[in-house]
Amino acid sequence: MIVIFNPTAGRRRTLRLWHVLDVLTGSGIRVRLRETTHPGHAAELARQAAMDGAGLVVAAGGDGTIAEVAAGLSGSRVPMGVIPLGTANVLALELGLPTAPRQIAAALAFRRTRTLWPGLITGPSGTRLFVQMVGVGLDAQVVHHVPRGLKRCLGPGAYVAQTMREMLRYSYRPIQVRIDGQACEAGSVVVTKGSLYAGNYLLAPDARPGEKGFSVALFGGTGPVAAVKYGAALVLNLLPRAPGMRLVRARQVEIQADFDVPAQADGDPAGGAPLMVRDAQDAIEVVVS
Repeated sequence: MIVIFNPTAGRRRTLRLWHVLDVLTGSGIRVRLRETTHPGHAAELARQAAMDGAGLVVAAGGDGTIAEVAAGLSGSRVPMGVIPLGTANVLALELGLPTAPRQIAAALAFRRTRTLWPGLITGPSGTRLFVQMVGVGLDAQVVHHVPRGLKRCLGPGAYVAQTMREMLRYSYRPIQVRIDGQACEAGSVVVTKGSLYAGNYLLAPDARPGEKGFSVALFGGTGPVAAVKYGAALVLNLLPRAPGMRLVRARQVEIQADFDVPAQADGDPAGGAPLMVRDAQDAIEVVVS
């Protein structure tokens, strides 16, 4: 078993990793730990592990690290395990993955899997794989500017604090979206594989993570007042029914804007528009509880 670890996780999250490793090694399972040193390194390590014949590669980190490991394993048929160490751990919540060290270790040892079909985002900075979502607009601006130190101190609360700042800075100009060839406009866009957003909050009830295609959330309302209303609906799990919010199923999404609009993928900065979102070529198997 190869465990790929993002060492930028805080001390408390790192302790969870050591507890999991203690349980695994205490059960006689051979574990090799590989630490990442730069962006994209997790994908390189996962790809090499698959080429070396690893039976299981485990991503220890947040959704961004998980996406990198999934990219490295794509097409290899090597299953991926997850030790959730991120700020929000949206994919872990989406798939119902365990969070207690002993339960994580038991799941990794038993290796029961579930299919996940990732997506690809292509833009000026290249192509990258994502496992949960792509956001373009206000939420991406928050991701681009939230300080890492604030994330370590406040956890998910850091995004709330940064959102309050960005609501007054963001331009709220319309974004052009083409969904399977059909053109429309929105204030912000989220293209998602899963049903959850920003933690355990409902965004897309019709999402199907194990199948091709996406749910596209189009936020028609613009301005700080609309942003506050969407935020309130989110924490009340009413966002799918919020006024101005529309959900559409899609196989391919193109996003353009006549201004500098940022994008995020799985909670990490992902350049900006123009960009295209489409299915990855291969599904991956993820170890679940």
